[in-house]
Amino acid sequence: MQTIFFKNQPRIVATGTIAGPKECAGIVGKYVDKALTDDTFGESTYEKAECKMLSYAISRAIENAGEKEESVDMLISGDLLNQIISASFAARDFDFSFLGVYGACSTLAEAYGLAATFIDGGYAKKIVAATGSHFSSAERQYRYPLELGNTRPPQAQWTVTGAGGAFITSAEGANSTVAITSATFGKVVDFGITDVNNMGAAMAPDIGIIGI
Repeated sequence: MQTIFFKNQPRIVATGTIAGPKECAGIVGKYVDKALTDDTFGESTYEKAECKMLSYAISRAIENAGEKEESVDMLISGDLLNQIISASFAARDFDFSFLGVYGACSTLAEAYGLAATFIDGGYAKKIVAATGSHFSSAERQYRYPLELGNTRPPQAQWTVTGAGGAFITSAEGANSTVAITSATFGKVVDFGITDVNNMGAAMAPDIGIIGI
């Protein structure tokens, strides 16, 4: 009852990606569309940099799909900040419908599942699903602002500085074999994790599952 199998199997035809210096120090750097050398992305605050990264990922996904912004029906996106502010401000730059989602680590999987549902049901033809985050803005959100100079415990997670978007469309006429075949929408499971520095363990059971 929790899994949807998509009859028309919407296709992911292109992606747009950007990542920060730490993320690109390893092998990830050669796979993203844009590897940053400055995690502020030329902006005055980390929040503005996060918004700019997300806007870049959305635009790049559309460009890599060989499409125009006016052909997009909807953006489904989220981030880690209050009122999904980065996604909301990024959506302001585009002239298509916006559906904001918040699932923390499962945000992109949730966006994929919703996009595939809309397309499979015939309610939309072309959707961009995206998400983004920034280590420094997430630290302010979930732990302590970097300005305080607190010592991070060794087991503390390191939030990604980066953003990604995917251009998803119907199978008909799509030049892609990457199909979304199903989506399982789970339930919240409380494992009783009380260590605020180990949020990964707390969220691990709640990650959405998408069949591709």
